[in-house]
Amino acid sequence: MEFVRFIPFVALFAAFTLHAVEPGQRAPGFALPDAKLQVYDLYDYRGKIVVLEFLQTTCPHCAAFAEVLHKVQEQYAGKVQILAVVNSAQDRADTVAQYIAGHKATYPVLFDAGQMEYSYARVPHFELPQVYIIDAKGTVQRHYEYGPMSRDIFEGDALLKELDRMLGSGAASKKK
Repeated sequence: MEFVRFIPFVALFAAFTLHAVEPGQRAPGFALPDAKLQVYDLYDYRGKIVVLEFLQTTCPHCAAFAEVLHKVQEQYAGKVQILAVVNSAQDRADTVAQYIAGHKATYPVLFDAGQMEYSYARVPHFELPQVYIIDAKGTVQRHYEYGPMSRDIFEGDALLKELDRMLGSGAASKKK
């Protein structure tokens, strides 16, 4: 009978825990395939910063962000891993292949059925693109969703500056 009095508190606590993964929290683990069925596991990238992008191949902001990610790859090779994730209900292997070719993406583009996406956003649907920056220890350090306040992350050089800060170097500014 005592337990019955705590049910409202348990429900309230559960409601507060259903928010997106916040900076400072451990990144939810995953193992997802690419179009060639090679599986990529987040744990394999411990020791590197991971830029985790959720995208859709028809999203114009995702296409613009592909240019930024190309710069990240060039400037932080070996220190930063980019992993892009598409929802298999929205994109197919052929549309992803066209996206990769069109944007000359050399980082993995992985397929998710929605479970991994939900483990980060904790809502059934969200606007794209979404980006999580995960540090070398597997902790989410930043979360960005496209909007007026984050436009420089997705279309400018703010992501490079953030990665410089996390790496404790001036690598991006030196290569300009």
